[in-house]
Order: sequence, then structure tokens, then C-alpha cells
Amino acid sequence: MQGQGQGQGASKTSVLNCIDLSTPDLHQSVSLLKQACLDSGFFYVVNHGISQEFMDDVFAQSKRMFEQPLSEKMKLLRNEKHRGYTPILDELLDPEKQLKGDYKEGYYIGVEVAEGDPEAEKPFYGPNVWPEPELLPGWRETMEKYHREALEVARAVARIIALALDLKVDFFDQQEMLGKPIAILRLLHYQGEISDPSKGIFGAGAHSDYGLITLLATDGIPGLQICKDRDAKPQIWEDVPPLKGAFIVNLGDMLERWSNCVFKSTLHRVLVNGQERYSMAYFVEPSHDCLVECLPTCKSENNPPKFLPILCQTYLSQRYNDTHTDRSVYKKPQT
Repeated sequence: MQGQGQGQGASKTSVLNCIDLSTPDLHQSVSLLKQACLDSGFFYVVNHGISQEFMDDVFAQSKRMFEQPLSEKMKLLRNEKHRGYTPILDELLDPEKQLKGDYKEGYYIGVEVAEGDPEAEKPFYGPNVWPEPELLPGWRETMEKYHREALEVARAVARIIALALDLKVDFFDQQEMLGKPIAILRLLHYQGEISDPSKGIFGAGAHSDYGLITLLATDGIPGLQICKDRDAKPQIWEDVPPLKGAFIVNLGDMLERWSNCVFKSTLHRVLVNGQERYSMAYFVEPSHDCLVECLPTCKSENNPPKFLPILCQTYLSQRYNDTHTDRSVYKKPQT
């Protein structure tokens, strides 16, 4: 990874705070998290309760999916609710600097809501796109279990964030917040195309995440970089080393809006050094009908709200549509 930031600011290694979810010292956790949120918006979370054995199993199942022939994966192409397979170059995160889209393929899995359920009318709820059990036995069950367990980790992190923002510990547990969340698991596979920022080639272009928080699990192959000051010229990119057994957690734009820019949603990207790389991003957002508006603890007479209130579903829909290829460009597979 050394030197991969050349051309857009030299790359160095970032040192992130580590939050231990098993520690009884909540005060220390809040202090460490607050420091991280004010500095980079990125931190590690360890002792989160998901076993390494199960994490390894989820990664193995993810690999099985991406090893399928493209013809099989295209049968599972993402639908209008962003469930299912996303091909290489489908997503364009940094149109100013990227020659094409991201050199990664992905698979979206959201909150499972049966067809016909009134909740399924909401833009980010509905049935998932699942591979046939004969093709990938046990795959759905593994992913559904991981989705549930990752949500509990996210709720635990959100409680510490609430305290760091001088809110009640259960602020984000409310029904309109993470009681009925929009939680999206995205499996990711970078095939090894070597990134070259000077030529506009990226594993994932520079972007900030849309929602509340993201939990990232990696296979130990480096590639993630962050830029603490997006306005710096040149931008300075720092490598984020993988930490075995840990989630890399980052804040999203919605939390930056909520906190009136007190907490940071930081630009990040993925540069691939020729090695195949797998990761799993778990995006956590509040409910569809949650109104994202400045928190009472983050505004004052001298610091009024910087953003207008907006519904979560409105904000997310716009951001997804802005960064994904129109589905109509993909021809339906022959049956």
C-alpha cells in the first residue's frame, strides 16, 4: 500500500482509537469514541460479541457467491430496492476523479419484509433477492444471522455515540430510530485490478457514507484509506490497517447532519494493490420516517442548525440514485 496515495497527497498510516464493547468502563469508551468522532469519524470496535469462527464462515459464504459464473450472478441483479448483485463498474462514487465506476462487485441484503406486507411498500423494505438453495446451500441462513448480529453491535455502538453527544443512552433505540432501522449488509469483492489514482482507477472511489454508522469487516487485506480534510490541496490520504477480529466503524453523513457537523463523516476510498480482497459493510440508518434534524445538544444561539430537516427515506433514496447505474442498461438474462 505504500505510495498508493501519491498523485493525490502522499499516503501514511492512520492511528485509530479502539472501543472495547466488553469493558465495564463506559466513561472511557465514551471518551475514546468522542475523540475519534471529533478527529476522523473512524474507530475500531473489538469484543463485539460476534465470534471469529462465525465471521470466517460469513466470509467463506460470501466468497462462494462471488465465485459463481457471471451469468448466474446476473440472474440476481439488484432490483429497484437495491437488493441483490451489483456488477463491477456499477457504482460511481467519485465522478470527478474516476474514469469508470468502482472496480468491485457487491451484493446487497436488507431487512427482509414479505411481499404483501404494508411495510414492503417503503423504498428500503421488501423481500431480499436470494440465490437458490440448491446453488448455495445455507447461504441465506448465514447472511440473515449475520444481519441480526451486526445490528445488535450497531445498537451498542449507537448507545455510546448518544452519550458522547450528551443525549440519553437510549436515544437511538427509539422506534423511529433503530427500533425499525434501514439496515443494509453489502458483501464486497475486489478482484485485484490495480488501482491508479493518477489514471482514475479505484477499487472504490472517494466518498462518505450516507447514513448513521457503518460497520466494516475485512479479510485482512489492506486497501481502505481515509482523508480527514476533504478541502486540503493536495488531499492527504491515510491507510487504515485491518485489525483482526475488529470492526472498522465510521460515521455517516446523516450523523454529521444530526450533530450539526460536530461529528465528522469522513471521505474514504479503497485502493487495490493487485491482491483479491473481500469485505463486508453493514450500513445502519434510522427508520424510513425518521426526521433527521439538528440535535438539541448540538445547536445554540451562536451555532444554529446548518441543515434543513429531511426525512431519512428521502435523503437515502437520492444518494443511492446519484451513485448507481440505471438498471435499464443491463439486459435481462436469457431464460
